Amino acid sequence: MDTTQRTEQQRSADRRRRELLEAADRVVLRDGPGASMNAIAAEAGITKPILYRHFGDKGGLYAALAKRHTDALLDSLRAALDAPAERRERVEATLDTYLAAIEARPQVYRFLMHPAEGSPSEQGFDVGKHSAPLLRRMGEELAQVIEERLDLGPGSHQLARVWGHGIVGMMHAAGDWWLGERPCSRAELVRSLADLLWGRLAAAGDKVGGPGF
Repeated sequence: MDTTQRTEQQRSADRRRRELLEAADRVVLRDGPGASMNAIAAEAGITKPILYRHFGDKGGLYAALAKRHTDALLDSLRAALDAPAERRERVEATLDTYLAAIEARPQVYRFLMHPAEGSPSEQGFDVGKHSAPLLRRMGEELAQVIEERLDLGPGSHQLARVWGHGIVGMMHAAGDWWLGERPCSRAELVRSLADLLWGRLAAAGDKVGGPGF
């Protein structure tokens, strides 16, 4: 098989994978954590064994969906952090971007973060095994942004990671609670979380030569 044929086969496989993920997205939007491999296969117009051939099992499909949605969320968060605004405004915009994303697609959020709520026929799906890496990835990404932009003094690398993972943990826990109970408006939650973060973030100077925060 020559290089052109291999490239075309890879493009075809990538295209088919995207189509299957889009079908899975439609089922997740409808069924949330109850989305099953049977329903996703039916939505895609294939049999479940073919779906398994592409993703292995529900865990493999979950990981692919998680990457798809996490990539999109991280792009949105970076855009909020890069917006031409005062630091406080960008902190609030970043918090709001995360909360707006989970509010806009709550069924997707619940599938990604609470998959153990799924159908009885698919019990044993370990939520912690799959959702923890998503939060860890977001924490590391935010830590990198903080380290690149803020002058945190001695031990800046470790402190940036503490802040990154701490902020993501706060956003996740507060957002999960808020999405379930809706005790206040999104704007009120954003302001309250920004108030909590603002002390050290306001005091830290921009890193010399960095893009600024």
